Amino acid sequence: MLVVETIAKIRLAFFHQKKTIKEICRTLHVSRKVVRKVIRSDATEFRYERGTQPQPKIGPWREQLDALLLENDGKPARERLTFIRLFEELRGLGYEGSYDAVRRYAIGWRKARGAATAPVFVPLTFAPGEAYQFDWSHEIVVLNGATVTVKVAHMRLCHSRMLFARAYPRETQEMVFDAHDRGFAFFKGACQRGVYDNMKTAVDAIFVGKERKYNRRFLQMCSHYLVEPVACAPASGWEKGQVENQVGLVRERFFTPRLRFKNLDELNAFLLDKCVAYAKAHKHPEIADKTIFEAFEDERPKLVQAPSCFDGFHATPCPVSKTCLVRFDNNKYSVRASAVGRPVELQAYADRIVIRQDGMIVGEHQRRFGRGETAYNPWHYVPVLAKKPGALRNGAPFKDWLLPGAIEQIRKKLAPAPTTATGRW
Repeated sequence: MLVVETIAKIRLAFFHQKKTIKEICRTLHVSRKVVRKVIRSDATEFRYERGTQPQPKIGPWREQLDALLLENDGKPARERLTFIRLFEELRGLGYEGSYDAVRRYAIGWRKARGAATAPVFVPLTFAPGEAYQFDWSHEIVVLNGATVTVKVAHMRLCHSRMLFARAYPRETQEMVFDAHDRGFAFFKGACQRGVYDNMKTAVDAIFVGKERKYNRRFLQMCSHYLVEPVACAPASGWEKGQVENQVGLVRERFFTPRLRFKNLDELNAFLLDKCVAYAKAHKHPEIADKTIFEAFEDERPKLVQAPSCFDGFHATPCPVSKTCLVRFDNNKYSVRASAVGRPVELQAYADRIVIRQDGMIVGEHQRRFGRGETAYNPWHYVPVLAKKPGALRNGAPFKDWLLPGAIEQIRKKLAPAPTTATGRW
């Protein structure tokens, strides 16, 4: 093979040193044909590439081998056959050629298939205030000494790349509403479009193309913030690649090593500070002379200003038990005694529960996220004491309740007398 160094020596000897072809052949030990080829061409390198590879043995078996390779490529990685196993399969069909021929053909087949199926993307650009992307992730943290999995809502402005992250105990619709409310409050505005995956809290049905049937309450939220929702194609996370990258970034930089906090409020304050610190410390990937936070400050005036916060709750009808309790999400909440006997509407927010009947609030509690817990408001049961004063003695709602002086005297009189040394009352 004629190497680059030899070509350079031939060209220098002929054009600069003015040597004859005969002298060059004698000095460099090359043929006259080679010397003439170099000096008649301006090329500094010659390559030999065979146009077609002869396959005398494997040629008649190409269809069978292609079928085996295609079937094998569609299997899970742990179940795929090696080249030697494919060779044995082909030998079983009657192939009489060598293993090397099968191996070379299979390698070429994989290269050609990889080139044909390699994903190709088009870089996107967004105007200020044009779009944001939203997604969820699951992270493991230690809260109050217990290891738990929290759901983290991620939001990212597509132009400035400004990021926002907030942790929740659930991934329910009211959490989606709260995440948007707090995210837009942090950004001081919304965008014209919001890019989502097909999460069940937003999409009720998927049609052909980009057509979706969105949840009624989710559409109300988008209408309130003047946002046009856009859903990705199923299993096409690259359509919201910025927030997908943010999930990995937040997991690596914010949640590693494992975070330890007393409660979610402390964790979310930490996440907000980390988002701002990261944006101020890192350059914008496209605007070289600005940080992410500086690009965000420039984008803020272009954001859509909402008139107020969206009343983001998930409503569900509930019956009221005879003990003035309503069950929701594996926990119970008390309501006024006057609400017993008729259904109520429970409005679940991210952090509280509001219970209404005929438009009037009959109960309001801090939301519980455990299982089997009961939230009492003793004042809901006070009207019952008029008919059943004895309930003040052992009533669960009145346990550890700081009562007014007069009612506390009644409880002491209703309390059982202490036992004597003989075990009698």
